[in-house]
Amino acid sequence: MTKDLTHGEPIKLMLIFSIPLLIGNIFQQFYNIADIIIVGRTLGMDALAAVGAVSPLFFLIMFIIIGLTNGFAVITGQRFGAKDYDGVRRSFAVSTILSYIFTIIFSLICSLFLTGILRLMNVPDEIFRDAYLYTLICVLGLVVTNFYNLLANIIRALGDSLTPLYALIIASVANIILALVFILKFGLGVPGSAFALILSQAFSGFLCAVYIKYKVPILHLSKADWSFSKSDLPFAAEHLRVGIPMAVQFAIIGTGILIIQAVCNSFGSDVIASFTASLRIEQIAVLPMVTFGVAVSTFVAQNFGAGYYSRIRTGVKKASFINFCLSVVMAFIMHFYGADIVRLFIGSANENIISLAHSYLFVSSLFYFFLAQIFIYRNALQGLGRPLIPVIASSGELIVRSLCAIYLAGIIGYYSVFYAGPIAWVTAALVVAFGYYSTINSFLRKKQKEIRE
Repeated sequence: MTKDLTHGEPIKLMLIFSIPLLIGNIFQQFYNIADIIIVGRTLGMDALAAVGAVSPLFFLIMFIIIGLTNGFAVITGQRFGAKDYDGVRRSFAVSTILSYIFTIIFSLICSLFLTGILRLMNVPDEIFRDAYLYTLICVLGLVVTNFYNLLANIIRALGDSLTPLYALIIASVANIILALVFILKFGLGVPGSAFALILSQAFSGFLCAVYIKYKVPILHLSKADWSFSKSDLPFAAEHLRVGIPMAVQFAIIGTGILIIQAVCNSFGSDVIASFTASLRIEQIAVLPMVTFGVAVSTFVAQNFGAGYYSRIRTGVKKASFINFCLSVVMAFIMHFYGADIVRLFIGSANENIISLAHSYLFVSSLFYFFLAQIFIYRNALQGLGRPLIPVIASSGELIVRSLCAIYLAGIIGYYSVFYAGPIAWVTAALVVAFGYYSTINSFLRKKQKEIRE
């Protein structure tokens, strides 16, 4: 069901929108959680290290696709907020065409150069084969990943966060069942986990497509919507103007994580396994903050289309405070219960891995406040159709993260991995916060000037 976010109490609307989105994101994390629990407990720590050693590479590739579809959906949300329903359909068609062009090209390039990339990442020889097969399957399955992310983002742009939730719940359960079947019954090992991931994502995309067909007439495309001529180039360029910088932004973030993983890989399987477990747990810990950021993006995009700039500023301020509260709660949990949570994932067989993973969570959670504000202001800027500032912030984050990881590795060893990300969050948070307030204030001044004239 579509939802107009341009009327009503902003924070209430964002909370209602974000709750199903949060539940959906939690279930989406089951894809990754299933990898850790099933692979780690059934195949051992080397298998877990194989998945963990290449996960940042897969996330980097995924981030680029997600960034594109998120950016395209911003235009769809703006058209919806402006009540331009023909524009909504055209945006959906253009987004589909452009995202698949990029996805297919990117998938082929990554497949061809995968061996060299893994060598650059310092993937140990003893886990190289499993790491290669896992990544190759995921890369070839990008067309499926794009299918779900595109449909889910378009649906959310219309204010509907429930439908992607239902699709993810069903698909997450299917992922766990398939992973167990492929690994335990068919003995496919690490590649079986990758097959389960791709097939479950295909199922979630199929469910979204069925829902659109029967329940969302505004997205029913005609032959005219698919036609493309020279006069349509400015509209496609508008999508690319937002989508490409967001893809670049996500790629920069992913590259930073990739560099840290490469440093981490040089310290052996125990450090890789601990870093893998702690990152997965952290992804769950920050999900409420991430989710509220996504809600902000949709809220801002619709209200920007309607021209309600004061409403945007009010909503973002309240969202920032909520994310601050969430960051404090999650930091408390990671500090005092982090080790217990790690044991739930990998068992108690290796106390060294548990200790390393908890140390990372203890350090990074001290900086959750800055990460929480990044999610708010970055998404607000994206909703405003101003992706350049987040790109600048992400570039600064990449530089700081990389320098810290590489420089500190020679001084404090693998603990450099623990501090690199959090220090980079501070840099990015300051940039996006300044960028957002400068942007929204300029829009407000412009509107006030138009009223006076």
